[in-house]
Amino acid sequence: MPNRRRFLQSATLPLLGGLRGVANAATVKRDYFAELGVRPFINAGGTYTMFTASLMTPETMQAIDYCSKYFVHLDELHDRVGERIASLIGCEAALVSSGAASALSLGTAACVAGTNPDFIHRLPDTTGMKNEVIIQKAHRYGYDHAVRNCGIRFIEVETRDELEHAINEHTAMMLFFNAATPPGQISVEEFPQLGKKHGIPTFNDAAADVPPVENLSKYIKLGFDLVTFSGGKGLRGPQSAGLLLGRKDLISAARMNASPNSDSIGRGMKVNKEEMVGMLAAVEVYVKKDHAAEWREWEQRVKTVADSVGPLASVKTERFVPEISNAVPHLRITWDQSQIKITPQEVVKKLREGEPSIELRPGAKEAIEVAVWMMLPGEAQTVARRIREVLKAAT
Repeated sequence: MPNRRRFLQSATLPLLGGLRGVANAATVKRDYFAELGVRPFINAGGTYTMFTASLMTPETMQAIDYCSKYFVHLDELHDRVGERIASLIGCEAALVSSGAASALSLGTAACVAGTNPDFIHRLPDTTGMKNEVIIQKAHRYGYDHAVRNCGIRFIEVETRDELEHAINEHTAMMLFFNAATPPGQISVEEFPQLGKKHGIPTFNDAAADVPPVENLSKYIKLGFDLVTFSGGKGLRGPQSAGLLLGRKDLISAARMNASPNSDSIGRGMKVNKEEMVGMLAAVEVYVKKDHAAEWREWEQRVKTVADSVGPLASVKTERFVPEISNAVPHLRITWDQSQIKITPQEVVKKLREGEPSIELRPGAKEAIEVAVWMMLPGEAQTVARRIREVLKAAT
């Protein structure tokens, strides 16, 4: 025993050397990011996966901690959590998936293979199955690979007439990408009605489209048979979780194509008990929170940044809300580069490399854009100060 004790003590010393706080190994809190050389940042960019999306609610973390101490039957937990989430949102059935991309695969598998054990085992070989998915050409996007995983063939259309002519005995599903509502020519209201007219399941990928909270049930009410949302964005659940909502028969089929069923296309899309109950806790919090108060706080953060940089020569600020995805207050900042001699890309780089590190909304070219909704209390003031410092230094 003494030798074993000395070994454990010596093995612990290198880790303790880099930790903050007291030296007592029983009470010290490890700074894992510091140990690993990973630098955290202030998130003024938004709920992008590359930015690790959102921070989980305390209730979600409590649920995760609770579940980590028990064993349960996974299928039973899937059933009970799905029933509770469905009742909170107002849909027939729900499934916690390993992210919205997993929900796309499982929902597609449900429409292609259904509950047929032979079909389920053979995916992505779709021989003898309905294996065509109709999608608007403007709705093709990077995440539709999660649908193609199931061995389907996309049929691209642009108009209502083209869609109706494309439907045949091989049509398994119709896919709608909510963020591309415009420029698609077929509206979000018309698309599910066309599906119902022809008896084809319709699936809406609305991954990044809460808030507003009403969207959780909006697309089901419009008639979509399946809808997915990301769990780790506006809902502030586990980043590796998502929601698949919709018809009870299709959710049941999706379950059969998912883990823990071993010989299924979704076996690798595993959701553990902590993520399931954590996602439930996140939904419970989200549907009950004071969304109006939260919106006022976001508006105040936008104003804080705008008021800080607005007085600088040639700087213009514009508050805006994206039309669909991430539909929350943002701030766009532009300036005359003949007066403030720095490009938006250089500002982004200086903020990223500065102290503290700050990430802005990606994709802007002629401006910088600030997303405020993932900031922690007090961070808007820090972001405002740093942007002002960077711009003022370039005058």
